[in-house]
Amino acid sequence: MTQIPLAERLRPKDLDEFVGQGHLLNQDKILNTLLDRGTIPSLILWGPPGCGKTTLARIFARRVEANFVSFSAVLSGVKELRVVIDDSKENTKYNGPHTILFVDEIHRFNKAQQDAFLPHVESGLITLIGATTENPSFEIIPPLLSRCRVLVLNPLDKEALDAILNRALTDTERGLGGLELSIETEARECLIQRSDGDGRTLLNNLEIAAELAVSARPEGKGATITIALIEEAIQQKALRYDKSGEEHYNLISAFHKSLRGSDPDAALYWMARMLAAGEDPHYIARRMVRFASEDVGNADPQALTLAIDALKTYDFLGPPEGELALAQAAVYLATAPKSNAVYVAFGESQADARKFGTLPVPMHIRNAPTKLMKEIGYGKDYRYAHDYPEALVDQGYFPSELRERVYYRPTNRGHECVIKERLDKWRKILAQRRSHKGI
Repeated sequence: MTQIPLAERLRPKDLDEFVGQGHLLNQDKILNTLLDRGTIPSLILWGPPGCGKTTLARIFARRVEANFVSFSAVLSGVKELRVVIDDSKENTKYNGPHTILFVDEIHRFNKAQQDAFLPHVESGLITLIGATTENPSFEIIPPLLSRCRVLVLNPLDKEALDAILNRALTDTERGLGGLELSIETEARECLIQRSDGDGRTLLNNLEIAAELAVSARPEGKGATITIALIEEAIQQKALRYDKSGEEHYNLISAFHKSLRGSDPDAALYWMARMLAAGEDPHYIARRMVRFASEDVGNADPQALTLAIDALKTYDFLGPPEGELALAQAAVYLATAPKSNAVYVAFGESQADARKFGTLPVPMHIRNAPTKLMKEIGYGKDYRYAHDYPEALVDQGYFPSELRERVYYRPTNRGHECVIKERLDKWRKILAQRRSHKGI
């Protein structure tokens, strides 16, 4: 195997080889249109590691026949920038190619260093393409940000990673095709899952696993990459998990029942298991939102708000920091007072809605926006609750067939104890008013 890393050897040279980022590169999308026109404005490419930021910048330069200059904000500074600017001026003087300056990790430049780009971007002397894994709104100075288009790149999805893997195994010139390797289905799934949307990580792990597979086979060809080799390559045991199979449902069931059983420690463990195995954090968050209504309910109304806030926080921070918000919500839900009274009440009301069909709305609580509707009795004898003591009035709101129905029976747990006391008080007041009327 060559000393050049597999990820570098397989770096796409043109869009025909590039996979992913269809929201930018598909027909009629912004980058496809710009490349067809042969013009590239200054850009900030914002996305996670291994999603293709550097590769796209190089493809842009090649497509528009520009002079591509690349340096890292970690290793370079204003001194190196001055050299690039001087060279660009020379090229312009002698009608040489335009310069595309690619700055990796541009967010690592401080304000003064970023200021140095401004006049040259504004004059059009250079086209700046900055790559960052951090939110440009916070890390790039506003004057520079206003002169660049920000394009958001996504983590590579399973299909894109699968295509990269297939190319690596079959390409005989730049990949591993000459080794005639095969890969077990479970090993393939683990490799893709553990890459976490990062194409570079995928290829680095594959390269190590391939070396291990070949070294164990005297003839050097035709080896099979197994799950054991993948685990050895990434130095982490692949947790048994199939997001569409039984184990998926087993783990989410264990998580949900641990929350319901008020065991925060077990809930945290099952959540950690799911996250470590590659479960979508949004799925876990959605289950907690559901749990907040189904199993906590009005015993702690704040639970639903906190569960939704945890989802928003995860989206704002991303992994791994955002996972702490999910853990906080899990502990809160597990330790909250529990009630399924709303869940049961809604189920009973749904059953009646199906059983009794389209019962008519009582005339006195119908809306009467027109004269005709008032004349035929819509809204007649409706009593406005705020005109009565306690804002309580003895009038029916059910169809006559369901007049005595009670669905919601609050418990004595948590905030529902307050709701129960309130409802009991109201019912007592209404009963006393009826008795005074002799009803």
